Amino acid sequence: HVQLVESGGGSVQAGGSLRLPCAGSGNYISVRDMGWFRQVPGGEREAVAAHYTGTATTYVADSVKGRFAISEDNARNTLDLELANLNSDDTGTYYCVADLPFNKYCGRPVVDFYYRGQGTQVTVS
Repeated sequence: HVQLVESGGGSVQAGGSLRLPCAGSGNYISVRDMGWFRQVPGGEREAVAAHYTGTATTYVADSVKGRFAISEDNARNTLDLELANLNSDDTGTYYCVADLPFNKYCGRPVVDFYYRGQGTQVTVS
């Protein structure tokens, strides 16, 4: 079983930046696809970014391209989402997700990944 724990959320002014680390149990980054999606109350899950281990590719949604970046911190064993030039549309709960290892060559949508953390709130005013 994989446990994912997000942190780093908070309230920032428009134009500000945040870094959201995702820590997980066990060796997970190198063996499974991982990513982030966000959601507002009553809204749909919106894929934000993903790192596809099997295909060695990275996905970043058009709505955040050029402002958000996803990266692995091997020293701390975390998957980080860097948020920059934030605006009010970026407000929401951000969830770290990880898929099952045997899916890592399938390129599945981020919102369908199997494991999910508890989420961290980002509020931009």
